[in-house]
Amino acid sequence: MPTAHINGIDINHLVEGDGPETVLLINGLADDLETWEYQATALLEAGYRVVRFDNRGIGATSKPAGPYSAELLAADAKALADELGLSEYHVMGVSMGGMIAQKFALTYPDGIISLTLANTYAAPGPFCTRMFAMWADAAQVMGVPFVMRDVTLWAFTQDFFRTREDELAGFETAMRYLDQPVHAYLAQLAVIQNHDETAKLGSLTMPTLVITGDDDILIPTSLSHDLHGLIPGSTWVTTPGGHGAIWEHPDEFNSAFIGFLHKHGRNN
Repeated sequence: MPTAHINGIDINHLVEGDGPETVLLINGLADDLETWEYQATALLEAGYRVVRFDNRGIGATSKPAGPYSAELLAADAKALADELGLSEYHVMGVSMGGMIAQKFALTYPDGIISLTLANTYAAPGPFCTRMFAMWADAAQVMGVPFVMRDVTLWAFTQDFFRTREDELAGFETAMRYLDQPVHAYLAQLAVIQNHDETAKLGSLTMPTLVITGDDDILIPTSLSHDLHGLIPGSTWVTTPGGHGAIWEHPDEFNSAFIGFLHKHGRNN
């Protein structure tokens, strides 16, 4: 995959398709660009050009010392968009990526056709704050793969655990062998610990979709709904599944997401 040297680091990225409109996908915590496999396939079939990349701190992108911030990672994403010559694009971020996407939209609104924020929040609140503090402590003692095995327990619904053992085993294996240094994990974790855009989101004017799994217990669905309430005119959608709805129920998730893109495309 190509690498772009921008913003002081090397960013691993993948550009697919030649559709008239581009979708820029921004990953969550400890996720590389493979996170989007189900969505990229659906977007390409729907006629979009797709750009996905490894955030600073994961995959084949540079992993400098942290902490990182949503502002810094949004600047990385914007620098990549500029490097690729993108003038207009839809922006989609999931979980931590949704926080980066908020900062992206607030800081660089020009050229954003639409914004989609999936399974994310405006601010963590007391529950998530305590959870993330425990992840930070555990990572430094037990390592990142141990923490990510715990995340798997929060990411999927009970039905997924009961009925889809082969898929579950695949996710558990991926988490067990996740290759992210502790310093890079903690640097990314700081993004979600310190994110708070509650006072600024009211200034967003582009079409915005807030979408979440209706059984999300990692970033509770109520926090995503609070985010929706802060963005004037935003669209609210829930799909089956939990925090990992993009993997657990990709067809339903993609239908809602791509339907929103079609509605707010340049030809509509």
